[in-house]
Amino acid sequence: MGAFDILGEPVRRRILEILADGEKAAGEVAVIVGEEFSISQPAVSQHLRVLRESGFATVRTEGTRRLYALDPTPLTEVEEWTAGLRRFWDQRLDALGTELARGARKRRTTDARRTP
Repeated sequence: MGAFDILGEPVRRRILEILADGEKAAGEVAVIVGEEFSISQPAVSQHLRVLRESGFATVRTEGTRRLYALDPTPLTEVEEWTAGLRRFWDQRLDALGTELARGARKRRTTDARRTP
């Protein structure tokens, strides 16, 4: 499964957001995601397995707990793909910045004329 296949699933995206805050026990992830998406603990476990097998998450055992952590390495594929498209939105964001600056300048000029 490719990075976009993994990220295309809302539950897996949410799990990655949770893991981005730091290592979490599988049970903790299951409670958070289970409540938000109304899915069972086994369903969350399957998503964790997919994330682990695809390299997005690592797992270590501590006693009886399984602790999951985000592995950002596969996100490089996503970053590289979006970098190729960045030129499209960079131009638009630059144009937006210019228009905002023009509007601010116009408001200052108008306000200065109104002030006695």
